[in-house]
Amino acid sequence: MQIFCFNESIIAQDTLSVSKPAKRVFKAEPLRATMLAIAFPGMGQVYNRKFWKVPIVYAGFGGVLFAANYNSTRYITYLKAYQDLTDAIPQTDSYLNLPGLRDVDPRTYDPVLYPKTYKPADYSWYKDRMLRMVDYFKKYRDLSYIGIAAWYLLTILDANVDASLFNYDISDNLDLEVQPVMIPAMSQALPGLNLSLKVTF
Repeated sequence: MQIFCFNESIIAQDTLSVSKPAKRVFKAEPLRATMLAIAFPGMGQVYNRKFWKVPIVYAGFGGVLFAANYNSTRYITYLKAYQDLTDAIPQTDSYLNLPGLRDVDPRTYDPVLYPKTYKPADYSWYKDRMLRMVDYFKKYRDLSYIGIAAWYLLTILDANVDASLFNYDISDNLDLEVQPVMIPAMSQALPGLNLSLKVTF
């Protein structure tokens, strides 16, 4: 009886190298940031990861919308008061509730309600004052509407510029030099400045 013994020596070496995935660097696209800002105010700033700008965007819109509403309401109030004062209908007397006329006796200026006691000079003064207030609030209402459009365009421009400069290199390797030069012009040379940007590696 024979017994066979096998002595096996197995050397196994497994090498597993795991490389870390490269960190993904966010690169903002100006066109996408602009389109998002156009579609919904503040989204361009969110896309650019400038979250702190979003409250500023909406605070600006809140301010110009408040101004537009305030001036529009006052414009309508003074316009109706002016129309009521200048018509010949006794029932239309909204001007009596104006802040400047609440404490004034209407017998001194109202030719419709008090034709015998009113003073033409007072009537003319209050009528002109109301017309000036109508023009004043109309002007600032229109400027407020322009302000809404201007603020909207400014938020779009901010998103575009922010995305364009998102990955701009501002390291110490940049060097800006200004040197005097002579610029040839016609038959003579004129002094000028040469501006050069150098990048050192």
